[in-house]
Amino acid sequence: MTTPIDPRHFRNVLGCYPTGVCVVTATHDGARHAMVVGSFTSISLDPPLVGFFPDKKSTSWPQIEATGHFCANILAADQKHHSSRFAAKGEDKFAGIDCGTTPAGLPLLDDVLAWIECSIASVTEIGDHLLVVGAVQALEMRDTGTPLLFFRGGYHDLAACIETQA
Repeated sequence: MTTPIDPRHFRNVLGCYPTGVCVVTATHDGARHAMVVGSFTSISLDPPLVGFFPDKKSTSWPQIEATGHFCANILAADQKHHSSRFAAKGEDKFAGIDCGTTPAGLPLLDDVLAWIECSIASVTEIGDHLLVVGAVQALEMRDTGTPLLFFRGGYHDLAACIETQA
């Protein structure tokens, strides 16, 4: 028989594993939608697949799912403001933000470290989250910069961590 796991302790322990931060974007019926995820990951090289885990209670995910496509905008270390903005609840998260589009016309935030445009290959319920698998259609990266990291409940700059250790 296993001992029940305290949810707070579980979150704290898993918080010891640093994650990148990305904004998942889509366009549906002329409206732009977005959500922040820290669970974005590579799944397969052949075929190229990526994945992330939105909460089942997310109000943004159903709007993105309805499009059948998404773009993962990998945030650079100086883009913490995007994480705060797109994680908040609100009608138009894009108000006042300039952004471009991917080849398929999905919202592409300016100056992100990298972006990956995908069609939704599958969505599977897992616990209190969903596993979204995306089939990669297009992608690109900047030649310079470091990622925005989330570790132990806070944002961190990888470049600052490397300088501290040198």
